[in-house]
Amino acid sequence: MNKKYLPYLLPVRSVVFFLLFISASLITGKELEDLSPIWSLAATVINVLTVVLLAAVSHKSGGYLKLINYEKGKTTRGQVVKMIFLVLFAGMGGMYLAGFLCYGILPYLAPMMVAPVPLWIAIINLILLPVTTALAEDALYLGCGTGCIDNRYVSVVVPAFFFALQHCFIPTLFDPVHMLYRFLSFLPLTLILCIIYRKNRNPLPIMIGHALIDFATAVMILLTSADPALYEKWCSM
Repeated sequence: MNKKYLPYLLPVRSVVFFLLFISASLITGKELEDLSPIWSLAATVINVLTVVLLAAVSHKSGGYLKLINYEKGKTTRGQVVKMIFLVLFAGMGGMYLAGFLCYGILPYLAPMMVAPVPLWIAIINLILLPVTTALAEDALYLGCGTGCIDNRYVSVVVPAFFFALQHCFIPTLFDPVHMLYRFLSFLPLTLILCIIYRKNRNPLPIMIGHALIDFATAVMILLTSADPALYEKWCSM
């Protein structure tokens, strides 16, 4: 696919997540709220499909690694450490700020995001969720977005917007406050990641930091899945 058309892929994950949860609700007859705990499994599946899609559309122009501008030996340990702290600070800070703005609670974390799932899913997702999320999201929003849009401002704002927007549908709930909370939670982080990527075109530190914050989420899901009473305790706090 021609580079100039790649930014048109930016909304694809938002659309796919929305359609997936709506379809699952219609097929199973369950309410969207009842399906929300499976968001991590849905994310892993769609992550894999996203990577396959990006590999396919970038095949003739150098492939996936070319799309994300990966260069062996470009990354230092210092860059990785700095990015990990930045992602954790911006990620957690964004969630706490959004929780205060939307719910008036500090700190606030959406309980359904760490709801228990079958233990085998939690174990599998402990590795698959963070790895596939970094490979899929950063390649799409940074590679196809920031890396393919020439205008310095548009190349940051537009990909960051869609980067944050997708979280409104993971999981999909027809709750405007929840959707706003999810969007605002991630917008500071996505803006920062797009700015950094535009400046240095080095995806690896970003992907490592991104994977670790999702790993922390996967660990929390594993804990609640192994001990559902822990989830009930967190919800009552």
